[in-house]
Amino acid sequence: MSTDNDDAGAHCSTPDSDGEVAEEIAIVSFGRKMDTAEEIVDGIGDRYASIDVLEYHGEVFAEHWGEYDCFVGLMASGIAMRKTAPLLDDKWDDPAVVVVDEELTWAIPLTGGHHGANQVARDLASMGAVPAMTTASEAAGKQGVEERAKALDTHVVNGDSTVATNLAVLDDDLGPVARLDGPKAVLAADDVTVLKRNEADGVVLGTGSVSGAKKEQFLDAWESVLDDTDYGVDDVEFVATGTRKEDEDGLLEAADELGVGVVAFEKDTLEEFEGPTPSRSKELIGWPGISEASAIAGGRDHELLVEKERYDDAVTVAVGR
Repeated sequence: MSTDNDDAGAHCSTPDSDGEVAEEIAIVSFGRKMDTAEEIVDGIGDRYASIDVLEYHGEVFAEHWGEYDCFVGLMASGIAMRKTAPLLDDKWDDPAVVVVDEELTWAIPLTGGHHGANQVARDLASMGAVPAMTTASEAAGKQGVEERAKALDTHVVNGDSTVATNLAVLDDDLGPVARLDGPKAVLAADDVTVLKRNEADGVVLGTGSVSGAKKEQFLDAWESVLDDTDYGVDDVEFVATGTRKEDEDGLLEAADELGVGVVAFEKDTLEEFEGPTPSRSKELIGWPGISEASAIAGGRDHELLVEKERYDDAVTVAVGR
């Protein structure tokens, strides 16, 4: 059984060499569990470029190793572990493996948590499964380097560095992702993680809002501002905002629905890239206008494509590139 989605949904984005995003999924199921496998396809299949169902036999993982970004084993974790362990070589190249039980109670990433397994487990949570994350940063409720890379629509160039930088995340010592615009030559140590953008030509949605703005208000605002450009939702690299707005539920829910990350810039960064439109927030609380400044800061060329526009008296949006 195979499903191909030309217009893959929420979590689908441009593949990168490090396999951080799972797009091509295989559900490996015993014959007696095929109804559950088909239920999973119906429930989350539109979030991926393709999703296949493979009937289990002893060599099924070995036969298809390297063909998929992630295997979802509809089976006991012990079976999946025994059959995939001899195939593992390098975490940056190996497919992710998740197991889920027939009742969709638990979704357990076994390998490749930061390279697609956690993502698939979260998607299975929308069907009622509890995602059992054991990667250190997720267990501590913190955003690891690979998760930051996905939020920025980038990929990790030097994978070995993430051991040190994720330890810094756990110790709250990493700080924000630094941006370096070239051309420049850089001498970097082994504990410096380098991120590279996935898209050659995308845009950033700089966004501010009143407190408590709803998901639908953000979605409508983003759609409206993009209608006036040559870009669409698929061209959005990420949503940018300020740290004082990073916990807005409506913004986070809207970004999740579009399958894009949210990047929150510190006040000093926004001041460096302040936009041209006067903002009352600077008079009242000393912050520059978030939408324009974050759009400029996040854009690859620090260019403001669309100045801020206000929607529904709740959300302001600017477009950067």
